[in-house]
Amino acid sequence: MSEDVFKKIVSHCKEYGFVFQSSEIYDGLSAVYDYGQMGVELKNNIKKYWWDSMVLLNENVVGIDSAIFMHPTIWKASGHVDAFNDPLIDNKDSKKRYRADVLIEDYLAKIDDKINKEVEKAAKRFGESFDEAMYRQTNPRVLENQAKRDEVHARFAKALNDSNLEELRQIIVDCEIVDPISGTRNWTEVRQFNLMFSTEMGSTADGAMKVYLRPETAQGIFVNFLNVQKTGRMKIPFGIAQIGKAFRNEIVARQFIFRMREFEQMEMQFFVRPGEELEWFAKWKEVRMKWHKALGFGDHKYRFHDHDKLAHYANAATDVEFEMPFGFKEVEGIHSRTDFDLSSHEKYSGKKLQYFDPELNKSYTPYVIETSIGVDRMFLSIVSASYAEEVLEDGETRVVLRLPAALAPIKLGVLPLVKKDGLPEKAREIIDALKFDFKCQYDEKDSIGKRYRRQDAIGTPYCVTVDHQSLEDNTVTIRYRDTMEQERVAIDKLSDIISDKVSMKNLLKTIG
Repeated sequence: MSEDVFKKIVSHCKEYGFVFQSSEIYDGLSAVYDYGQMGVELKNNIKKYWWDSMVLLNENVVGIDSAIFMHPTIWKASGHVDAFNDPLIDNKDSKKRYRADVLIEDYLAKIDDKINKEVEKAAKRFGESFDEAMYRQTNPRVLENQAKRDEVHARFAKALNDSNLEELRQIIVDCEIVDPISGTRNWTEVRQFNLMFSTEMGSTADGAMKVYLRPETAQGIFVNFLNVQKTGRMKIPFGIAQIGKAFRNEIVARQFIFRMREFEQMEMQFFVRPGEELEWFAKWKEVRMKWHKALGFGDHKYRFHDHDKLAHYANAATDVEFEMPFGFKEVEGIHSRTDFDLSSHEKYSGKKLQYFDPELNKSYTPYVIETSIGVDRMFLSIVSASYAEEVLEDGETRVVLRLPAALAPIKLGVLPLVKKDGLPEKAREIIDALKFDFKCQYDEKDSIGKRYRRQDAIGTPYCVTVDHQSLEDNTVTIRYRDTMEQERVAIDKLSDIISDKVSMKNLLKTIG
């Protein structure tokens, strides 16, 4: 999918009430967005799908909602005050700022594309007799590009792990990476930039305490570990889930809602016995991938990407990546965080954060498996995968959002054929009967064809048209979004037909 299509998706989100630029009448605020009337419904449905898959389907996972403001020492203990940095580099000609690691990752992705194009060309040339593995191992051009990629990648991984800023800059120089705007290689030194927003709490300048807006929701779970464990009489292994806002002062915020300064996370921290963490890490990887694939966008759209650089707290980490319009990008991180967080909070707070295991008859600091998903990135991946432009038999084009029915903002559009003869009243009757089961929308403006197009564009899976025959025999024409097929059904059967297809329960059953 090209940049052009991505631009269309961004304008589609605005035109149909999914996402607006924040503070738009004041020329907007960079990398901050508001969700419109359709966007908030889709977002809430995504959150419900995640929350129910965690808390409803797992007896040993419970939820909390912790505060955004927390004691500043928490961020010292978590490592965010000292280590929550991005390596930044400026181009002296364009005066633009970039993340050094992202510039190098983009360079590596270009080499990958080159290799894949070479392989695709050969596959077309050789047809069915093509042996891809053999070609990758023997073709001189592929081998040359692969060797170049491996060498840069090895240097990059080492520089990241050593926090060697000079070497990161040297890689950018050696690879002749240019600024995409000025086209020059006139780079500054690389330096670290802390991403946390800070503010002050308290009434006087002297007595005010410096506090931070949380850059992640996980720490609220860790500091409540014992509160939940004791009050809920939880036995290890158990998990604590949370959905909430987080804030990062991203310097290179781009790609619409993919990287924002204020965003929402869905995180679950799963507490396990030390020594069993890698087993649970593998299990949660499998469970989470199943959750993504259940949406039906095609298994080829997802992949795992293991981390080159492990965070200071992790002994295993992988990302679930989804094929966005601008390449494979992370939508969820799964990390084995060891006992770093609880041990660190124990040290800084002076309070014991251990679990007494009755089976082993001893106390220990649990290890943690984290699954962390960005709601906004998930939203973007779903809209991108659902967006389609189709040329119909009559030569007309329609834009359709093929959203999974359980997530669609509106489940049913109810359309009276004309605005008279009792048809609007009949349509309202249908909505009044069904509004307790799912979200319906009444629409009487414009021709029936235009109304269908509008519902297609917001992803409504079903529309019913109320016509004069409806008044005689209590039937309506139901139209299916994806196939555009229509059939006549009894009004009293509508609830059963639609409820079954749009039910979150049926979606959850495919993973539960």
